[in-house]
Amino acid sequence: MAETHTQKIVIPAQYTMVSLLGSGDVLLKVIEKAFPDADIHVRGNEITVTGNRGDVELIQKLFGEMVLVLRTGQPLTEDAVERSISMLRSAEETRPAEVLTLNILSNRGRTIRPKTLNQKRYVEAIDKHTIVFAIGPAGTGKTYLAMAKAVQALQAKQVNRIILTRPAVEAGERLGFLPGTLYEKIDPYLRPLYDALHDMIDPDSIPRLMANGTIEVAPLAYMRGRTLNDAFIILDEAQNTSPEQMKMFLTRLGFGSKIVVTGDITQIDLPAGTKSGLRVVQEILQDIEDVHFCQLTSHDVVRHKLVGRIVDAYNRYDAERTRQPVASRRQHGAS
Repeated sequence: MAETHTQKIVIPAQYTMVSLLGSGDVLLKVIEKAFPDADIHVRGNEITVTGNRGDVELIQKLFGEMVLVLRTGQPLTEDAVERSISMLRSAEETRPAEVLTLNILSNRGRTIRPKTLNQKRYVEAIDKHTIVFAIGPAGTGKTYLAMAKAVQALQAKQVNRIILTRPAVEAGERLGFLPGTLYEKIDPYLRPLYDALHDMIDPDSIPRLMANGTIEVAPLAYMRGRTLNDAFIILDEAQNTSPEQMKMFLTRLGFGSKIVVTGDITQIDLPAGTKSGLRVVQEILQDIEDVHFCQLTSHDVVRHKLVGRIVDAYNRYDAERTRQPVASRRQHGAS
């Protein structure tokens, strides 16, 4: 039988237990659910934890990280506690509080921060490298965090303009079959970029910034033949570029500029037989200095927690489908 350990944790008096444990002890319940074999008792500003050594040590570290988050003035949430537990269990050197309190951008009382360790690494990579590729499933914050860094760079006068672009190929549709003018045709493809902008910049100022060229939102084809200086350039949905388009885009890089390329190689909408430029570029630029590849996974999904489970389920399904033909061929060869 495993030896039982007990640890007493004293919470500094300046923090109320409601701020630490949540209204109705909702945050404490999250911790108890994550550590079902541990007993956690609260009395005044003291927390007593009893259980196996590993659980007790992790819970002690967790409360320490939660206090550090509170020290910054940031409220604790169930999501933040769940992500902190996940980070502590992964035994990474980076502390959860360092991830959850890294402010990128604040607008109208709302602050944008990374929520996972990989997201923090992604944000830091954008600061350190000229070209960054973020590859991962839907909901991992690839585009949203890149947009926040772009707006931050613009506000800090590190760049003079933001350029947002994506290929106008999705779900088998082609622009020629859509009604309206060219701008009306491309607008649905660029709408997600506009939506993110509205979260980060005063919506009333966006038309003015677009009219004077400070912010440009355009389909990828509009990048051809240009040299983009002093700009923060984001290529979204890059899995739907051809290798030729990807090369064209990357060679638009000018002086004083930064490029972030985002995409999900499991969601390619290109015609059958067309290679994805995002797949190919990983092989070509993997070892090039000042180019960085960030891999995000279902663990970095920051939408509804069910989205991460859906991504994992599809990955298992695809892996099984890949194995089945191989097994079928082997059986056929043996018969």
